[in-house]
Amino acid sequence: MTPAVKMLEKAGVAFQLESYEHDPRTPAYGEEAARALGLPPDEVFKTLLARLDDGRLAVAIVPVPCQLDLKALARAAGARKASLADPAEAERATGYVVGGISPLGQRKRLPTFLDESARALEAIHVSGGRRGLEIRLAPGDLMRLTGAREALLARQ
Repeated sequence: MTPAVKMLEKAGVAFQLESYEHDPRTPAYGEEAARALGLPPDEVFKTLLARLDDGRLAVAIVPVPCQLDLKALARAAGARKASLADPAEAERATGYVVGGISPLGQRKRLPTFLDESARALEAIHVSGGRRGLEIRLAPGDLMRLTGAREALLARQ
């Protein structure tokens, strides 16, 4: 059981776990999850960490087929610039490995931002805290548990 799952159980939030066999040769973890589970890619969200120009780390949750707009994330976080965090730094800050970074149950609570496209969905899928494990939950529950704010973060 991952910290993400423990957090959801403790909070009493409705969720579903979905697992698949992860292929270690796959570089695009979110796309792999959507394909393996037969999900629309727009319903599967990836968790990315960025370093803001003021030194803080921030979490961005965006649909798998989209790219993170770093300028939009910086604006949402009250910074001027943002860049993707080094993978090792992301792993240290969250306690998860790249490809399995969940927005839930991270070591430290970081400023978190969810792309506003999630608002239109009844449920989204995010990493469950390890490669090959996805969590299906309501976007509102994710926002409440992570303290996330909505922002337009994704670009095609």
